[in-house]
Amino acid sequence: MSTGTWVAPGRLNLIGEHADHSEGFVLSVALPQQTSVTAVNSPGRSTIVQSTYDPNGTVTYRTADVEPGDVAGWGAYVASVTWAFRGAGYDVGSLGLVIDSTVPTDAGLASSAALQCAVAMAYNDMFGLGLDRTDLARIVQRAEADFVGVSTGFTGQLASMHAQAGHALFLDGRTFEAEQLPLDLARHGLALIVVDTGAAVEHAHSAYAERRRECDEAAKALGVTALRDATLDMLDGLSEPIARRARHVITENARVLEVVEMLRSGADPREIGPLLTEAHVSLRDDFEVSVPETDIAIHALLGAGAYGARITGGGFSGSVVGLVETRNAGMTLGAVKHAFDRCGFDEPTAFVAGPSNGAARLA
Repeated sequence: MSTGTWVAPGRLNLIGEHADHSEGFVLSVALPQQTSVTAVNSPGRSTIVQSTYDPNGTVTYRTADVEPGDVAGWGAYVASVTWAFRGAGYDVGSLGLVIDSTVPTDAGLASSAALQCAVAMAYNDMFGLGLDRTDLARIVQRAEADFVGVSTGFTGQLASMHAQAGHALFLDGRTFEAEQLPLDLARHGLALIVVDTGAAVEHAHSAYAERRRECDEAAKALGVTALRDATLDMLDGLSEPIARRARHVITENARVLEVVEMLRSGADPREIGPLLTEAHVSLRDDFEVSVPETDIAIHALLGAGAYGARITGGGFSGSVVGLVETRNAGMTLGAVKHAFDRCGFDEPTAFVAGPSNGAARLA
């Protein structure tokens, strides 16, 4: 193949935050916002990348021997995929890549996974590697963790690869199995409002890594492989804040499974709203990853009639999601903006979304 264009979407965790790195359960949807990658074969030894992320610059790296630290900024996410394919034993050549994206960055919506998944799809097809989408997601996860140095879970990659419009993707963090569950919000007159609060917390990545370490410490103290195997009655005597971190993961897994059973049984999606809000309370109080901007946004969403609302993504900054009546979306968004103005916060950005399709080849 000499050329082609591939897209991969950002993702939104509906519920199941911070459960994946403890081998737990997550329910995700793909966003309508996508990253596109147009690829052409390059005869030289270098991969050349142009992007709307940096319209005045071009990233170039040697395809055969690029290593962690050789490329900085957004280009590292592209180079990481080349490196990960090579490390997995796949013979990939040089490409010319042009990247465009509508996925918000630094908003907890898996913009990096969208970029890397689109690049991985391009490599897979351009060089006839024949890998399935789960294999590609694993390669992308290793690329981000070991090349870029950002320790993430698996939900962004798998959701970007596997999601289907009108469905939520139920992911098992132990087996990597994925199940499509019907979530046709439009048919019920519902939508998801995603609010990018614009909040930015210094050292958020290190705080995220600290939460992962605390979960691992809790599992070790409880004598289980991962917190997926723990129960609430095992937490007595566990020190703080380790006990609260474990409590969040245990209760979040239970909430995910409850929502999954609702969707399997064909329940009205409005019924899942209270569980979304419960998840935020747990993230705020037990996992301590919320910030004033996200708390204010959720309070405003609920006050304007949202059925449920929660922080989405790793936390410490980023976005919140609310389940609302489509006809009330404008009014609800106005309530959030008014609340931010009253608190002296910068005006947030927001959009209305529904479950969308995963990665695909366009041309």
